[in-house]
Amino acid sequence: MFLEKLDDYTVVDIMGTDLVTVNEDTSFREAIGEMLRGNTDEVLILDRKGHIMGMVCFTDFIKGMKDIPGKNSFEDKIIKYAIKNVVCIESRAKALDARNLMQQKGIGRLPVLEDNRLIGVIRVKDILDKVYLKVDEMRETFRYILDNLHEAVCVVDKEGTVVLWCGKAEKLYGVKSEEIVGRKLEEFFPTGLLMKVLQEKKPIENVLHSPRKGSYVNISAIPLFINGELVGGVSTDRDITEVRNLSLELEAAKEKLDYLQMEVNKISEDKYSFGKNLGKSCIIRDRMNRAMQVAATNSSVLITGESGTGKEVFARSIHQVSGRKGSFVAINCSAIPENLFESEMFGYEGGAFTGALNKGKIGKIELANKGTLFLDEIGDMPLHMQVKLLRVLQERQVFRVGGEKAIDIDIRIISATHRDLKSMIKEGSFREDLFYRLNVVSIELPSLKDRKEDIPMFVKHFMEEFCRENNLSIPRITPEVLQVLMCYSWPGNIRELKNIVEHLVVFSKEGEIKMESLPEHLTVPEERQQELDVVYDLQENIRRIEIDSIRRAMAAAEGNKAQAAKLLNIPRSTLYYKIKFYDLVEYL
Repeated sequence: MFLEKLDDYTVVDIMGTDLVTVNEDTSFREAIGEMLRGNTDEVLILDRKGHIMGMVCFTDFIKGMKDIPGKNSFEDKIIKYAIKNVVCIESRAKALDARNLMQQKGIGRLPVLEDNRLIGVIRVKDILDKVYLKVDEMRETFRYILDNLHEAVCVVDKEGTVVLWCGKAEKLYGVKSEEIVGRKLEEFFPTGLLMKVLQEKKPIENVLHSPRKGSYVNISAIPLFINGELVGGVSTDRDITEVRNLSLELEAAKEKLDYLQMEVNKISEDKYSFGKNLGKSCIIRDRMNRAMQVAATNSSVLITGESGTGKEVFARSIHQVSGRKGSFVAINCSAIPENLFESEMFGYEGGAFTGALNKGKIGKIELANKGTLFLDEIGDMPLHMQVKLLRVLQERQVFRVGGEKAIDIDIRIISATHRDLKSMIKEGSFREDLFYRLNVVSIELPSLKDRKEDIPMFVKHFMEEFCRENNLSIPRITPEVLQVLMCYSWPGNIRELKNIVEHLVVFSKEGEIKMESLPEHLTVPEERQQELDVVYDLQENIRRIEIDSIRRAMAAAEGNKAQAAKLLNIPRSTLYYKIKFYDLVEYL
């Protein structure tokens, strides 16, 4: 009898040893790959000592994939989706005890432990493989277990007549148990693997099969013997349609990402390579040579210069030629509210504070790991953050807000400012020890008025860039216009030049930029402009000064109203009001 035969075995006699194990840090995506490569439908999670921490079965993967809100969640740790309290059995136990435990718990697999270490797994098919099951006796005993398995189980006698067809098989193939039990399997599945197993008397394992268009199953089938005599066969079919489709989608997405990354790298190399867009004047060449000399090292660089001189472009160029494999991550210290600075820089754990995302958030410093962290307007960093940044630079570790685990980082710091940091040190608004950490190599970028020979190159570059982005033909610029641009003092530097070039293209006529295309403040000689500015009407003077100040601040802030308001030292709402009051349509 079945129960008597089962009582003769220990769990070691019937367990399977085809295990797939991962550690708790394995991602959801990696665990799927391990499961597919191992051709099992469960993944066991072990700690460093080999103890079981959890188990994820095939349906858990499917449920996890349905619950995932975005692609980034495939990088979640697999432990998140695991069954933590895994029911196990000792290796010295009897096979009958394993059968009773599986029936009692309603489970289809049972890990086997020896000295608290995993040595195997008992699955229903392992029991069927070792022991002849007399169908009439086992039907009631195992019906509950079989109907709740993730596999579709089919048992036939030696003639190929179906004696058991579980609930999962009904769902997978759309054939009811009452329709197929007692009839020949080949009537429903002429090419079924079980028929081949009965003929050849050899097991067939992990065969991919598509029973109908768009669906895929993984099938294993084994013959059943008693005293060397064939008495039947059993097959287990796992629906892997969603996993296979996901695998194909992931592979296609990876190919697209690899291609896009390659294209982005090409664009970055072209846009931010030294000598391409930074200029050819002697003074800027000297700065580029200095930058290229330090780029290959890990030394911190402090870039100084007026607003609009291209400090971020210069920083990106240093990163581009540095050979660092990570990303270039830029932080504008003047644009982050003080109460959000720490979470933006360091990230936070889920639920660290009110309003925090449940899954937490990675900080900018972590994003720059293996790459470059660019701290723009470093002079505007709050003092309490300066202390924490200094600690990061010293220890090369970062702690997320609300977290206790130190995260090792490898970053290169490039900072920039238009402010006099040495004066700020004397005033007590900037830390001297941080200054010396950031100012290992100092590069001062010249104003545009000191490198006017680069103006034609910038005009050509900005015209091509603007026309390409707006699908416009590149107009011709007359020598008279270019002469005006060369003679202007450029208080807003390269950023102001870029804005004016866009203005010239917009107001060009018949494919040509003429004198009438120029903004009014460029067409009036400076001496005459000063004369016109000398008026005695106080309200008019206030109007002119406010309009001019707003335009300069918006140019310096690259259109960012919050930053422009900060430069003007007025509330942002006041800036919005004045823009509307003076009808400055270019900023509405």
